[in-house]
Amino acid sequence: MKKNYFLLYISTCLLYIILPACSKYLDQVPNDRQTIEEVFQKKKPTEEYLANVYNFVRDESDQWNGNPWTGNVDEVNVAWAKWTIYQVNVGNFSPGTSPFYTWQSYYNGIRSATYFMNHIDANKEILALDGQRLIDQYKAEARFLRAYFYFMIIRQYGPAVLMGEKELPADAQPADMMLPRNTYDECVDYIVSELDKAAAVLPLVPAADRDYGRVTKGAALAIKSRVLLYAASPQYNGNTEFASFVNADGKPFISQSQDRERWKKAADAAKAVIDLNLYKLYEDPSGNPVKSYRGIHLMPWNDECIFVRKDNDLWNWDYNCSLRSAGGWNGVAPVQEMVDAYFMKDGLPIAKSPLYSETGFTNGVYNMYLNREPRFYASILYSGARYKGGAITQDSITVDMTFSGRDGKKNGGEDYSHTGYLVLKNVSPETNRLAGISNSRPFVLIRLGEIYLNYAEALAEYGGNDAEALKYLNLIRKRAGIPEYGSGELAEIHGTELIAAIRAERRIELAFECHRWFDVRRWKIVPSIMHELYGMNVNKDGAEFYQRVVADNRAWKSAYYWFPLSQFEMDRGLKLVQNPGW
Repeated sequence: MKKNYFLLYISTCLLYIILPACSKYLDQVPNDRQTIEEVFQKKKPTEEYLANVYNFVRDESDQWNGNPWTGNVDEVNVAWAKWTIYQVNVGNFSPGTSPFYTWQSYYNGIRSATYFMNHIDANKEILALDGQRLIDQYKAEARFLRAYFYFMIIRQYGPAVLMGEKELPADAQPADMMLPRNTYDECVDYIVSELDKAAAVLPLVPAADRDYGRVTKGAALAIKSRVLLYAASPQYNGNTEFASFVNADGKPFISQSQDRERWKKAADAAKAVIDLNLYKLYEDPSGNPVKSYRGIHLMPWNDECIFVRKDNDLWNWDYNCSLRSAGGWNGVAPVQEMVDAYFMKDGLPIAKSPLYSETGFTNGVYNMYLNREPRFYASILYSGARYKGGAITQDSITVDMTFSGRDGKKNGGEDYSHTGYLVLKNVSPETNRLAGISNSRPFVLIRLGEIYLNYAEALAEYGGNDAEALKYLNLIRKRAGIPEYGSGELAEIHGTELIAAIRAERRIELAFECHRWFDVRRWKIVPSIMHELYGMNVNKDGAEFYQRVVADNRAWKSAYYWFPLSQFEMDRGLKLVQNPGW
């Protein structure tokens, strides 16, 4: 059976995004142009309009110049100071020069979705062909997308401005656009309500082959799970550190009283996705856990993926992560803290496992990298590893990122790993920049592995059912190929110990998937991890290379919990309240 996946439809006509904002541009319309009214009378142009609403879903494969979620946290160092991520890492940004600015783009998407929902009902051609069913489905897709865009706003900027059901006209007066921000909880309630409405209409599976790739019920429920998990977390649930962050009436934007029941809502939302029984953790037919973990992202349309973006620039991710000797740019480098986070093959962290050693070599490989868990070998490329991919197509090579090594700093110009590592996760060995070959695959936005961890975390935080939380935590570990808690020498864990274990598992399982930036904020642990970050000594050869040295330094102040609203937005929206610290 084909699976339910989000497909970013590519439209050859951008007319339908533009038209809502310029419907009064001309009184006389040339014969070869469609009016906006005509767009919503015919099936094909209406579908093209909806396709362009999908187009506002961001491609997050660019983590250096398009998105900061991996390079501005304790996951990777990006080699190139020319890219926007460097300015954020050193704290060189402000409302006047706000990088990675998505506020306006998402509101454009919200307006397009609302316009679509308000105008599709009278589509005569769709009504004649499919009756009301298809119109209802298309409206539900647009409703889902609008809710998703609102969530993207509140995860980056905090409280949003809820626009309601009426789109602003193109000739709206300035006063009409001066709207205040809603509280975070009001935004969450609205988003969840919209996702529920969409899920009630969206199909479990596409009705016909031509519909595969459209949003389904599973996608709506999965996003709801993430929304409610964030809302239950300390950043938004009784966060008195932001007591002074209030609207014009003095109402706090962030809840000042902790509500334990929010964790119950988050758990129920995650369980609703699981209970659909439509998805399962991906496992390679060989049973090899390294191949299973890599296959989540490299095997298109597998059973684990719930919400993906088909059109993306993952070829660029492949190029930037790959070795210079394989034709890549050699510069997306995991920091030592991320390397240390991976367990040993006995399922224990490096600080507790007798298998871990940070001295000496075995068969030319530094002992630090031996006896690690399978996800380490599926995610991290290190000196001494064997590698085949890209332009290396005949025989594998031994990776050497020491100073004078094949892929080291000495001959790399600006294209060298600053930590002595490269990201291997979601890097296709089939992509060969020098030959102009790229491996096309979807960019995974949400998958069942996350839902299991959402469910486990919410249950553990709520309390009273640690056994159920442990069950789903262990399902993740089982697929990863490491011992489960409660088996062998690993005892069952409960309470705060269970919560800590879930967080550690989440860091590893979801590494480099744009979660960590938000997780450390919602847990309110970000000040403890935004500081000097380490790597190997890329200025040395031989054994001296394997010394921990500072490779990066991340600026941090409390203002960085959210990105600032741009000064342009503040100047034209006089009722807006800026985020704290900006």
